[in-house]
Amino acid sequence: MGAIRIGVGGWTYEPWRGLFYPSDLVQKRELEYASRQLTSIEINGTYYGSQKPSSFAKWHDETPDDFVFSVKAPRYAMNRKVLAEAGTSIKRFFASGVTELKNKLGPINWQFLPTKKFEPGDFESFLKLLPRDADGRALRHVVEVRHESFRTPDFVALIREYSVGVVIAGDSAYPQIADVTAPFIYARLMGTTPTEESGYPNTLLKVWSERARAWASGACPEGLHRISAPLPDGTPRDVYLYVISGHKALNPAAAMSLIRCLGPGK
Repeated sequence: MGAIRIGVGGWTYEPWRGLFYPSDLVQKRELEYASRQLTSIEINGTYYGSQKPSSFAKWHDETPDDFVFSVKAPRYAMNRKVLAEAGTSIKRFFASGVTELKNKLGPINWQFLPTKKFEPGDFESFLKLLPRDADGRALRHVVEVRHESFRTPDFVALIREYSVGVVIAGDSAYPQIADVTAPFIYARLMGTTPTEESGYPNTLLKVWSERARAWASGACPEGLHRISAPLPDGTPRDVYLYVISGHKALNPAAAMSLIRCLGPGK
């Protein structure tokens, strides 16, 4: 089976203090603590501004050997009318030191605004700008598209051609595209509520954990919206699953519950 990584977005959030983080934990040790309860974290500060190489190196050193980060790409690359003109922003991002995460660097999430529509030619020009490797490390790219116009076989075929993943929107108002287009799966669950102790009811936690297992084994889980026919290859794939948005205060609880559902080693 592929590896299954489960986590949340970011690690600095005041409502988590005393709820997820022990009340006596100093703030500078929050990543150290979170990375020992979860198996991955999506870094979201990179979406809003550049980080220092020393910060990436510090995050690498503070986390366990088998921990993995995903990284949100800078908004300046996606929030533009002509995506083909994003080359400078993309190069600047990879020159900022992100590869200091070394072996802990997971997929790069290129998140688009809900107003961004699918324009095949321009979107392919953007895909061509995404580097296959940086500083000798192979890169994984995933696009988070949130406009209904992307729900077309042409989009699925295009990103599949470039081995780029698509973010699977879970329990969200955004369009769901659950097609397998890359050697990995990337899902963002957005449905936590304050009425559940773990953010999600146990039945739904079980559903998502079973979906993660299915993806990791090369199967296509039921109950998700795909645009094209599922791939018949049955190839095991790594899975990155993040509990994002919703009732954010309980996202770590939901992520830890999913880890428990999956059992030892996952």
